[in-house]
Amino acid sequence: MRARTAAVSHWMIDALDLQPGHRVLELAAGEGETGLLAAELIAPGGGLICSDQSEAMLDLARARAKDLELENVEFRVINAESIDLPVACVDGVLCRWGYMLMIDPAAAFSETRRVLRSGGRLALAVWAERDANPWLAVPQAVLGEHGLVEPADPDGPGPFALADRERLRQLLEAAGFVEVEIEAIDFQWRAASFEEWWERRLELSPSGAAVRAADPKTDREVAAEVAKRLGAQRTGGEIVVPARTLVVAASA
Repeated sequence: MRARTAAVSHWMIDALDLQPGHRVLELAAGEGETGLLAAELIAPGGGLICSDQSEAMLDLARARAKDLELENVEFRVINAESIDLPVACVDGVLCRWGYMLMIDPAAAFSETRRVLRSGGRLALAVWAERDANPWLAVPQAVLGEHGLVEPADPDGPGPFALADRERLRQLLEAAGFVEVEIEAIDFQWRAASFEEWWERRLELSPSGAAVRAADPKTDREVAAEVAKRLGAQRTGGEIVVPARTLVVAASA
């Protein structure tokens, strides 16, 4: 996954225009893949606050920072909708595929703007529209049809909650951001076979547990239907599934 999505992280890092001495906050960091790239650029004198709502995810980020021998990283549990940091205390904020999953993204954007210094930069990524992301939309639809997950709430948090560019721009501007720039990055998920791709998808997805808990017949039916609907993306034994993410930069 890190290799396939590297272009997204690098776009975000470039958008912050980082300098040694800067202080950067990463929200919903997960394993910290994007933020740890920033940590190298802001040394010496600068520091990264790597944050997530999950202590378990931060443990993974700590291990990765240790492997990279980074010493300018602080790890904190932070809720992006109520950031426990002072006003105007960071020069940049990163959030890759996090805002769309928040219950109140407007509050999260306002909090992000609050902790940014004047002229500071925000860089984020959210998934684009469903049709451009069959790798996610197709399994989500099939699982819903089989009653293994709740139907997606079009007005609630979820992978496509911020796919509408105009709504995304409006939320950012309402929070006080200016110079909002939105672009799309296309990439592909690849695997040697559908079976390999599906197994990997279940490992990475919160709904994977629901599939594994289903009876064998339902499990087979779900896999077969997903494979059928993704058939246009198959080439020989290899499966190639397109993905598209929106990347956004804005100034405080």
